Amino acid sequence: MSIPKPVLSAQDPLLRPLPAPPPHPGALSVRGLAGNLPWLACAAVLLFFLVAAIAPNLLAPVDPLAINPTGAFSPPGPGHLLGTDESGRDIYSRIVHGARPSLLIGAAATAIGLGLAVVLGTVAGFGGRWLDYGVGRLLEVLFALPGLLLALVFIALAGPGVTTTVIAVGLTTAPGYARMIRAQIIAQRASPMVEAATVLGRSRARILTVHILPNALAPLAVLATLGLGQAILWAASLSFLGLGAPPPAPEWGTMLSSGRTYLALAWWMTFFPGLAIVLVAAASTVLSRSLKSAGPR
Repeated sequence: MSIPKPVLSAQDPLLRPLPAPPPHPGALSVRGLAGNLPWLACAAVLLFFLVAAIAPNLLAPVDPLAINPTGAFSPPGPGHLLGTDESGRDIYSRIVHGARPSLLIGAAATAIGLGLAVVLGTVAGFGGRWLDYGVGRLLEVLFALPGLLLALVFIALAGPGVTTTVIAVGLTTAPGYARMIRAQIIAQRASPMVEAATVLGRSRARILTVHILPNALAPLAVLATLGLGQAILWAASLSFLGLGAPPPAPEWGTMLSSGRTYLALAWWMTFFPGLAIVLVAAASTVLSRSLKSAGPR
């Protein structure tokens, strides 16, 4: 009499694959640090310029407007870390002290753009078909005009200056934000939470303020971080054209405009202010993408 062979199934513990050994703790820390290096670098860049905007004398005690004709066009070196300009002013000190007006212009323009976008997006997304149609056509007209041209038209009507530049940049960035907020509000209107509130007889104002806006405006932190770099670029472009802060103000766009005349003689007058603009814009973009990926899915 033959003994039957046991039949093994896939559920048998003997056939289950052995669990993989846990990775070494050191490998986890190195991998996590390597993955966070771009975010940490961008955070360090923004922190440096934030400290420069709040307390510039802490990082650069030299007066950014102090003139030294005998030291004009000095290249980067120990005496002047980033060199000097045509009047002997220290470039490093001017970049550090220029962080305050540049960041303030960018932050104020972003706040104006987001505030106007919230109003337009809310009216379009919650105000009914005809209001949505009217706001949509207005946004399409604004999108048809190049952003820089729209800002130049506004400055031509209101006159050049820092305040005018802030408002012009805010108006330029508002249409893009308004379309995003409108899409968020329309998506929230179709959510089960809003439908339940409507069935329970809640008023439209309560539904908008309690149920729709808090959820629709959640991505504003990401939009504000992303818009800061864009606004700084727009403001620097207008200052480069001579429509922003007048020279010899230590503002990055103005410094770019002053240094272009001496580009062949003193490249550092243009390179380092441009590098500051690029660093802030790139750091805010990377930080906004990190906030977006860390948000709720």
